Order: sequence, then C-alpha cells, then structure tokens
Amino acid sequence: MDGNIRKHMSRVYNFSAGPAALPIEVLQQAQAEMLDWHGSGMSVMEMSHRGKDYMSIAAKAEADLRQLMAIPANYKVLFLQGGASSQFSMVPINLLDTKKKADYLLTGQWSKKAVAEAKRYCEVNVVADTSSSNFTTVPDESSLGFDAEAAYVHYTPNETIVGVEFPYIPDTGDVPLAVDMSSNILSRQLDVSRFGVIYAGAQKNIGPAGLTIVIIREDLIGHADPAMPVMFDYKTHADNDSMYNTPPTYSWYVAGLVFDWLLKQGGIAAMEATNKRKAEKLYKAIDDSDFYSNPVARNCRSWMNVPFILANAELDAAFLQQAAANGLHTLKGHRSVGGMRASIYNAMPETGIDALIEFMKEFERTQA
Repeated sequence: MDGNIRKHMSRVYNFSAGPAALPIEVLQQAQAEMLDWHGSGMSVMEMSHRGKDYMSIAAKAEADLRQLMAIPANYKVLFLQGGASSQFSMVPINLLDTKKKADYLLTGQWSKKAVAEAKRYCEVNVVADTSSSNFTTVPDESSLGFDAEAAYVHYTPNETIVGVEFPYIPDTGDVPLAVDMSSNILSRQLDVSRFGVIYAGAQKNIGPAGLTIVIIREDLIGHADPAMPVMFDYKTHADNDSMYNTPPTYSWYVAGLVFDWLLKQGGIAAMEATNKRKAEKLYKAIDDSDFYSNPVARNCRSWMNVPFILANAELDAAFLQQAAANGLHTLKGHRSVGGMRASIYNAMPETGIDALIEFMKEFERTQA
C-alpha cells in the first residue's frame, strides 16, 4: 500500500486531537502573506495590534465568525489567551455574581477538570456523572434536574479523549448555560441564543494554539468578583475590543483565514453535512468489522473524535507504524484509553477518511 494513498503529496493526513490540521488553502495563504501582508511591507506577526492594518484583520475575523455562527447582536465576541483551561476559572469568576453554587455535568476528563476548578470558587452540584460507564455515554435529557437557584449550568458537549458527544443541548430554563466547545465549535449549526457563554480553545477547529474565543451574552458581563485579577474579568476585554493587552495576534489572523475559508466552503451548514458523512463512514467501517470496535454508545458518538480499539492490542504498534508509513499520522489513542483515535475536524478532508478506511481494511486483511 505504500505510496498509493497520497500520490505526489509530501503532506500527511494528520489525525491529531490538537493542535490539529489546518486547511491547506489557509496554510498557503499564510505562507504567501508571511513576509508582506497586503503591501504593508511586514508580516502580520510584526504588526502593532493597534495599527489600522491589524485592526482591519481583527474586525474582519470577528465579522466572519459572527456571520458563520449567526451570533446575535447582544453577544460579545472576545479573542483571548490562556486556553480553554483558563475559562474553567473565568466562568465562575464572572457568572457567580452574588450566588454561591453552580450546576455541572461531568461526562469526561475535560468536564472533570472544569468541575475541579469551579470548586475553588463555589459549591458545585454535579447534576450528572457518567464515570461509571467510563464516560462512554451521556445522561438522558429527561433525567437532568437543574437547580433554579444555580448561577449557571456548565457542560462539555464533546469530550475528545473517549469520543462522546451530546446529541442535544440541555434545557436550563432561565439559568445561563456555559459550554466548553473547544473540540466541536464550527462543526455543525448551532443556536447561539441557547447559551450564556460559549468558549473554545482554537487549536482544534479554529486555528493555531494560543487563541481562545469567548462568545458571551452582554448581560452576563460586568459581574466579576472585584478581588480577582483584572485579566480574568470579561468586562476588561469586552470594553477594549480584546485589546486590553497584546492579544495573540498571529493566531487571531490565522483564525480569520479559517473563518474566510469556511464561508467559501458554504458555511457551517455545508460543513455539518460533510462532517456527518465523514463520521458515519468511519463508524460504519468500524462497526462492520470484528477486528475494530468503538466503545461509545451509538446515540452519542462524537463526529470529531473517533476512538477505536483493535481486537488484539498487541497489534497496536504495528498498526501505528504501518499507518504512518502510509501517510496517516497521530492515530495513537489517549494514554488513559489506549487503542487508536482519529480526530476528524473540519480541516480533515473526506479523502483522509477514505484513506484511513482503506488502510484499516488492508491491515485487517493481512493481520486477522
């Protein structure tokens, strides 16, 4: 099979969970503009973030993201640093206000970290905990009972490690819903008005590491604990158009290129159709085989992160070695789960899925 999967291509199919693959067209544009952005005589990474050239880049990126996600006018879009992990603190710091408790859904390692951090600031009510299933399920929507007095409800709709994704948005009534959408933002259409706060680290579906996007309803801004650092107050960033300090300028610029690319693909509706097809195709290949298996309940399998286990774990090393030789990289599963994991974000072309399936079938044929 060597050489057949990606003829005349030096680039590999990168199935990394993050930092993840970027669209080739975006990388080529960034390359073309590296030394001289639009006749400015300098690279974007050299520009003053307050200069007119960079301000135009920042404004276009925000406008394109607003268009892609149909973000309502009463929501602010913030371009921050600190990764999604900093939001584990910023959410309670900003949303608790005078309240003392919050509801959390615990469905994987990332929501587990969010719960642990929130406990530093408030009483955490774990509404649902799926650890008994090794996080291979999500709670039934009808089983969720939220506290009307909670400051907010937090959940992680897609857990990258085990590959479980909520098929629904929890109905929290008047209580604001905060969501860590790092690994599935921009992958399917979404009603932003259902959420109080959406946050996402960039390095999976948005752009390079270093940027974190926060989409927050305006009435939730301005209530941070005054004893907390000013950089952890959403109002600081909202009042300064994310320019209170020097933002991650180059990551913001590349994210803007990704947003433009997504619009040219037909927007989120088109990406949703492609992502659904990609995921279904890969899961079918796994389910049709006795050689591979996926542990996640079928109603909540992730579109973005597809783990699979070989019937004989002793073949894992050979699988990874031969996959890499065929241009299929970063398929090793998370150390806490084992096996394989294919992360198939927006930038993974459908040809990459086809190549992986072809390899899986050939490996099974030769090893089974």
